[in-house]
Amino acid sequence: MLPNVTTALAELELAGQLNPGPWTKHSENVGLAARNIAERVPGMDPERAHVLGLLHDIGRRVGVVNIPRHIVAGYRYATERGWDEAARVCMTHSYPLMAGEWGREPECPDESLIKDYILSCEADSYDRLIQLCDGLAVDYGFCILEKRLVDVVRRYGIGDNTLDRWNAFFAIKEGFEERMGCSVYDVLPDVGRTTLLCPPPWKPKKAE
Repeated sequence: MLPNVTTALAELELAGQLNPGPWTKHSENVGLAARNIAERVPGMDPERAHVLGLLHDIGRRVGVVNIPRHIVAGYRYATERGWDEAARVCMTHSYPLMAGEWGREPECPDESLIKDYILSCEADSYDRLIQLCDGLAVDYGFCILEKRLVDVVRRYGIGDNTLDRWNAFFAIKEGFEERMGCSVYDVLPDVGRTTLLCPPPWKPKKAE
């Protein structure tokens, strides 16, 4: 079950009032990128893709912005509303390696919950689409994947599996391009101009 686009946008607007920041515009652009790509992939539902993109970061509404806490907060919020598909992408969107992310022990209870969830499922086309679009959308528009990946590293640092994660993102991109019959950049408005913009990386406030 999923809400419609109008409801998802209203949820995102309310979330932005609770926790202001560029993350809401990023989420809007993830939704738009997901819709535009899904429109070119046979068998995918653009409306479903749009809603999932809008809600993938909805856990940031509670004001905690580190990766595991916002993932679990979003999963719980969506689950409480019966939005099981949105709850799923809240869990999967930050883990392009899926089970391959967990060659280490979780560092906190939230990570333990995420690990158990990820290990219990296989990524489908919508999981992969939102993972990709999360890497193509910024708050001020769209950019090439390389720029977004570097931006994330500048904010969060380099991990042991960063290169594997980057390779996974490019594999997802190439898979969708094969299904689309064109580059993903062909369907992202003004991507060339926005890629050349260089604002400083946004630093989220620390979780309490």
